[in-house]
Amino acid sequence: MEAFLLAAVYGAACLSVFLLLGIVGYVFFRGFRCLSLDFFTTVSSVLKGTVGIAGNLVNTLYITLLTLLIAVPTGVGGAIYLSEYARPGKLRRLIEAAMEILAGIPSVVFGLFGLVFFGNALGLGYSVLNGALTLTLMVLPLIVKNTEEALRNIPDGYRQGALGMGAEKWYMIRTVLLPTAKPGILTGIVLAMGRIVGESAALLFTAGSARLLPGLMGSPRENLGILGRKALEPGGTLAVELYLQMEKGEYGTAFGIGCVLILMAFLMNLLLKLLTAGRRTEGGRMG
Repeated sequence: MEAFLLAAVYGAACLSVFLLLGIVGYVFFRGFRCLSLDFFTTVSSVLKGTVGIAGNLVNTLYITLLTLLIAVPTGVGGAIYLSEYARPGKLRRLIEAAMEILAGIPSVVFGLFGLVFFGNALGLGYSVLNGALTLTLMVLPLIVKNTEEALRNIPDGYRQGALGMGAEKWYMIRTVLLPTAKPGILTGIVLAMGRIVGESAALLFTAGSARLLPGLMGSPRENLGILGRKALEPGGTLAVELYLQMEKGEYGTAFGIGCVLILMAFLMNLLLKLLTAGRRTEGGRMG
């Protein structure tokens, strides 16, 4: 019986790896031929006869950065409250229930909400900022849950030791708990980045599908103003462009964008391992 279970576990693991390699291999087989310098540095244009993702790549990075600037402080702050300040009661249960409900809502519903509330009620229309605010609602549960779990896994001895030495609670959280919980916090952030980069349904309703590049040609101050105005303009991400290319039957371009998205996912996971490797080694030595 034990041998059968061991074989089943190894079989499931091998099947998972096989499926991953199969998907990645097929996408790169179909899309690798599209990857070139022009593909990354030009914008698709029927008039110019060019096919490129430069505008979509910039929009993806812009929306990701803008979303994280809003979601990370909010999510980490909410997790700190739930883990260190909130007492058992109705308010805490309400917040936890809200996080669970947000995590289960389909992305297209978030898109409809963003279109009606941020787009129409607040007057943002189709814009990068509208997309970022909508995505913030989508990724908050990931950041809150991972940060809260990381904080709760820290031994109480860390808290008692810091407070026993006369440290104030916020000082203890800032200098002891948050650095110790860094791997869990970064994991939540990277998972949020993955969802942001791969989202298309919600962004079709909120950020639009524009491919134009911002004209950064002036001084740093002028460029900063251009980027600020860009937040109020439509901007299609890589995932949105992939959907549109598939809809038009341009499968080669779509698979090329798929290759870029897979490479971005790989780089995000590699970055996570590099950022957390030192902290985990230090934690193992302390233990």
